[in-house]
Amino acid sequence: QLQLVESGGGLVQPGGSLRLSCAASGFTLDYYAIGWFRQAPGKEREGVSCISSNGGSTDYADSVKGRFTISRDNAKNTVYLQMNSLKPEDTAIYYCAAEVRPDRACYYRGSSWFHFGSWGQGTQVTVSS
Repeated sequence: QLQLVESGGGLVQPGGSLRLSCAASGFTLDYYAIGWFRQAPGKEREGVSCISSNGGSTDYADSVKGRFTISRDNAKNTVYLQMNSLKPEDTAIYYCAAEVRPDRACYYRGSSWFHFGSWGQGTQVTVSS
């Protein structure tokens, strides 16, 4: 059974850092593009970052460019989101999502990079002093 599990969320002060992990089980991530999304209370879900299956293409929302870095370790079947210089407005539940797109680059179209079919349960990130 295909499963994605996020971890690494928590409470951090403004300016701090967190690293989120998205671990896959039941399948190999080698051919999957991965997206990170977030949803704050009362707000719509927004795309945060995307990484292609081979790691050669990445993309970021304007709100996180220069602060967040997406990476993947296919040997560990895990994708990471390093979040630095966190701000209170980064507070949200963060989800990872996967879709089979071998070697397709991440181009943002409409509301997402791809039509992601598999989603994790989310991890809470709270940025507060």
